Amino acid sequence: MLCYLIHIIYFYTESGDIISLFNDALMFAIQKHDGQKRKFSDAPYILHPFEAASIVSTMTSDENVLAAALLHDTVEDSDATLDEIEKKFGRRVALLVMTETEDKCAEKSPEDSWLARKEQTILTLQKTKDRDVRILWLGDKLSNMRSYYRIYRKLGNEMWQHFHQKDPKIQAWYYRSIAKALSELSEYEAYDEYVDLMNKIFSDLEI
Repeated sequence: MLCYLIHIIYFYTESGDIISLFNDALMFAIQKHDGQKRKFSDAPYILHPFEAASIVSTMTSDENVLAAALLHDTVEDSDATLDEIEKKFGRRVALLVMTETEDKCAEKSPEDSWLARKEQTILTLQKTKDRDVRILWLGDKLSNMRSYYRIYRKLGNEMWQHFHQKDPKIQAWYYRSIAKALSELSEYEAYDEYVDLMNKIFSDLEI
């Protein structure tokens, strides 16, 4: 898999040279997500941030945003820290990753803190004046939505019983709120795909 991913990186430049920042971020993300798997799958977790970066690349060629897409889950889901990200990849990348890093509310269970965490997420997206933050989030959420749609076709709304938030109506509220907050990006095919898959998953739910 590693050789395959490195091979794909060559498509990011006309000359065929590997982008240093992107390459370094990929290697770091592979290391930090080593052994982790995607939900409902035995697929290596690194495929998700790589897919998110691929989606982001359809909207921007900014290396900082592409690197942040690869790294967006490292602080939340591994032992990486924002200070470490900043030292290795720069302040811009660290600030972008920070927008994707939820406060885990350690004093509460993931189920009990879910709504507060998602409300903060939506508020962040609504208030930001940084278009790259929205691009980063769209890459992440579209990758998730693709995965969710595959699972939904097999399990229907029963799939949510495997999530911290088990009520599909509240899940629908969250992902529709994300769509609204990202509407500035409606010019991109990635946004249309996100909305289309979201509507297919939540078509039978009213909120």
